[in-house]
Amino acid sequence: MEVKELLKTSIGSLELKNPVTVASGTFGCGREYAQFFDLSLLGAISVKGITLKERKGNLPPRLHETPMGLLNSIGLQNPGVEHFIEEEIPFLRQYDTKIIANVNGNTLEEYRELSSILNKEDVDAIELNVSCPNVKEGGMVFGADEKMLRKAVRVVREVVGKCLIVKLSPNVTSISKMARICEEEGADAISLVNTFTGVAIDSRTGRPVFDLVSAGMSGPAIKPLALKKVYDTYQAVKLPILGMGGIASSEDALEFLLAGSSAIAIGTALFSDPLLPVKVLEELTSFFKVRSMRVEEVCGLAHRGGF
Repeated sequence: MEVKELLKTSIGSLELKNPVTVASGTFGCGREYAQFFDLSLLGAISVKGITLKERKGNLPPRLHETPMGLLNSIGLQNPGVEHFIEEEIPFLRQYDTKIIANVNGNTLEEYRELSSILNKEDVDAIELNVSCPNVKEGGMVFGADEKMLRKAVRVVREVVGKCLIVKLSPNVTSISKMARICEEEGADAISLVNTFTGVAIDSRTGRPVFDLVSAGMSGPAIKPLALKKVYDTYQAVKLPILGMGGIASSEDALEFLLAGSSAIAIGTALFSDPLLPVKVLEELTSFFKVRSMRVEEVCGLAHRGGF
């Protein structure tokens, strides 16, 4: 069997030529990284979070390095959906890769409207980011409450005919229960994990580093935690998983596949090595070629006794 056949995988109805993708929020819409490598090498690109209208984002500082990780409080800065449709989709369509549109809203109505708009556009999948606060419910995060998560997936599923991926927050009591809700409401796949909640305090001033105090923790430090979420979710639902969280090498990527991911996304590690997706893909290609195994055969193998 040809190597390209071994590398093929799918996330629900979204067919990928290989399992290497990049995570939303770390890759923009690919313009900067296109200077380093051919974006056509990627299985898919999850673009930076999109909102209905332009968002300026949070006050600086927005980034804070930690040992083996990064805290961010960007605040979903983006130019809005109209700009994405007019400028970014045509740019991305120059490349042979799938486009995953990451949607964000502060109300159910915003989620529904934005998803409905993008469902009619030339994107391959919708990634529903439920880590946004519901402003009508006192700021409670959609993905942290079972009832709100169910409502969010339901209203988006009603207007989306494309592959619907729900990006879950790890900051919950039971990731398995949240994944089952997504499955029950018709999601095609699960994307996990989003960032863990963290805080940084400036010892010189005695004040929190970030204006909003809390921030999202990502990077290599969270890999074992993210891997556990993927492992548990694979056992809980039949939905395919797009796994991410601290992936910084081909070995990390392989661990996520073995834990149950059908594909993986590289995020924060891109900042220290923009060529990492290419390196991971090359090394995974060698692995699958030597083993003469398909990605789907490796997916979840850790649950079946390993190699």
